[in-house]
Amino acid sequence: MDKCEILVDASLDILSNIEEGIHIVDAGGVTIFYNRAMEVIEGLREEMVTGKHLEDLYPEWTQMNSTMLTVLKTGREIINQEQTYVNFNGKRISTQNSTYPIFHEGELVGAVEIARDQTVVTDMSQKIMDLQQRLLPESPKNEGKKSYSFESLVGRSPEFLRAIALARRAARTSSSVLIDGDTGTGKELFAQSIHFESKRKHMPFVAQNCAAIPETLLESLLFGTTRGSFTGAMDRKGLFEQAQGGTLFLDEINSMSPHLQAKLLRVLQENYVRRVGGSKDVPIDVRIISAVNEDPQTLIARGVMRKDLYYRINVISLHVPNLKERKGDIPLLVDTFIREFNETLEKDVWMASDLLNQVLLDYEWVGNVRELKNFVESAMNMIEDDEHVMTLNHMPSYLTGPSEKSGTRLKENPLKGFESLPAYLKHREKEIIEAVLSHHRGNVTKASLDLGISRQNLQYKMKIYDFK
Repeated sequence: MDKCEILVDASLDILSNIEEGIHIVDAGGVTIFYNRAMEVIEGLREEMVTGKHLEDLYPEWTQMNSTMLTVLKTGREIINQEQTYVNFNGKRISTQNSTYPIFHEGELVGAVEIARDQTVVTDMSQKIMDLQQRLLPESPKNEGKKSYSFESLVGRSPEFLRAIALARRAARTSSSVLIDGDTGTGKELFAQSIHFESKRKHMPFVAQNCAAIPETLLESLLFGTTRGSFTGAMDRKGLFEQAQGGTLFLDEINSMSPHLQAKLLRVLQENYVRRVGGSKDVPIDVRIISAVNEDPQTLIARGVMRKDLYYRINVISLHVPNLKERKGDIPLLVDTFIREFNETLEKDVWMASDLLNQVLLDYEWVGNVRELKNFVESAMNMIEDDEHVMTLNHMPSYLTGPSEKSGTRLKENPLKGFESLPAYLKHREKEIIEAVLSHHRGNVTKASLDLGISRQNLQYKMKIYDFK
């Protein structure tokens, strides 16, 4: 026996005896290795599993609820994924799986799953949660404002990373910042990130969308009011006083009238505010971060924004790219939103299908990241508890209906007429195999070479599809 054979035997012996369950299948989903720990977890013996296809052992398994089948289909690893299912003996078990694709010279040749039995831990956790529910009073509702940091900003595109780098530099100072970007790109996230990484992070962050308040109320909201200044007026701090020592974020500042812009400019120049109807000047120490949803130079040219105010608030200029400028970030954003909504909607979704990701890349996303997030939330609500992959079937109907404007909706669902993507792929696979076999007049060896799969694998598929 040479050294290679000794090493292989030793490796197999180690895998057979470690505490974690090990299950290895070939590219066709047929088991080629199954260790003792996996026998204990699933209640099956090695001889019952080896040489059998996963779907023969677990008829209810699909790509939607099996980490192993998902990895075989997508070629993408799944790390530390909790999975609950009923084993061969009818016992409900919980495992934590890490499943990896196996490649050889660029070709997917199989998958290996490492499983840890979590059944006892899961049962105990559930009992503790039930006990807490009975013994502890209901926690008061958290009414605090959610805060964001640079770690909350998701993206790897060069344009987006440049914006983050500039925002980090802005956080080191107290100079005014003007953020421009389309609606839904995340301008407030950048504003909060700058604040919470600055020296003012322990002081208030106050945000106001200037377009959401009527002009007559916005002045009182910003500068505060004095009792008796108008009917029903009370002594009330404005947003500038509320943000004392911290940051005031004024979104869509271009919606202010020129008159109010002039008053705002005076406050920024003098560093004091006078309440509406009052005579006392109140000193303020507030950093201003402003945002507009159009090109600032265009706003100035149209007379919408005062040039002197623009110079005052545009000490640091920051552009947030829209989603069309960083489409490569869409799959990453989708994965992030899936994790977020798994928590809030109590789902167990692992990923979006490759086909769905491609369709999302082709969409215009006029509403940018906000629209994409709303899409993911809508799709997550359509996913059943036993489904773990978001597909075109979960796509909101408003994205697939007719539209007068080309490109503002997703293309027609290519899975129309099929229950799911696996059903469609199975149908197409059968058609292709049938066509290749016909071309070679039933010669399995030649057909398998053309298809790029082993003769054994082709024979197995012919059996599945009941080819005569």
